[in-house]
Amino acid sequence: MADEPPETASLLARAAAGDGAAWGALLMAHQQRLTRMVAFRMDPRLRGRVDAADVVQDAFVEASKHRADYFRGTQGPLFLWLRGVVSNKLLEAHRHHLGTRRRDAKRELPLDAPGRPDETSAALCAHLTAGLTRQSVAVARGEVRTRLAEALDAMDPTDREVLAMRHFEQLTSAEAAEVLGIEERAAAKRYLRALKRLKALLAEMPGGLTELRP
Repeated sequence: MADEPPETASLLARAAAGDGAAWGALLMAHQQRLTRMVAFRMDPRLRGRVDAADVVQDAFVEASKHRADYFRGTQGPLFLWLRGVVSNKLLEAHRHHLGTRRRDAKRELPLDAPGRPDETSAALCAHLTAGLTRQSVAVARGEVRTRLAEALDAMDPTDREVLAMRHFEQLTSAEAAEVLGIEERAAAKRYLRALKRLKALLAEMPGGLTELRP
C-alpha cells in the first residue's frame, strides 16, 4: 500500500478492516479499465452474446468473496489482482460459449507452439480491422486480416503482449512488466519496438488500414 495515493491507501486500509463501502469504491475505481480489457480480449464470436460489463460484474462478485485472500497475500496492486480475477471470468465465458480451452497470456507464452494461432494476435487483428466496413475495402478485408494475423503471429510473443497491454488495455509499463514477469525497463523498450513494428505493418496493408487507435 505504500506506493498508493493517500486516498487509495485509506480505502485499502478500511477495506482490509471490513469496510464494505470502501471495498465497493475500490472496485468502481477500476471498473472502466477492466471493462476495456474484457472488450479487447473477448473473442469476436461472443460479441452480442456476452457483455464486457457483465463479465466484470461477475468477477467483482467473485473477488468480493475472496477479498480476504488479497489482503492476506503479498499486497501487490489491487488492479492487477482484480485483472487476474476478471481474466479467469473471461476464460470461463469462452469455455462456456465456445467450448474452448484458453490460457492467460502469462502461462501461454512458454507454451506457444509454431503455427499455433495466438489469442492476443486474434484480439489485435479483430480490433485493428474492425473499421474495415466500407464497400471500397470490403473485398480486401479477408486479405488484410490474413496478412495482419500472420505478421502479428510472427512478432515476439512478449512484445505482442506488451503492445496489447500498453496500447489497447492502457496498462502502465510497471503493470505490464509485473503481469509478464519482466523488468519495467524491458517492458518499455519492448513496447516501443512493438509499436514501431505494428505501425510499419499497418502502412503495408491494403485498404487504407493506417490508423492505430487504443
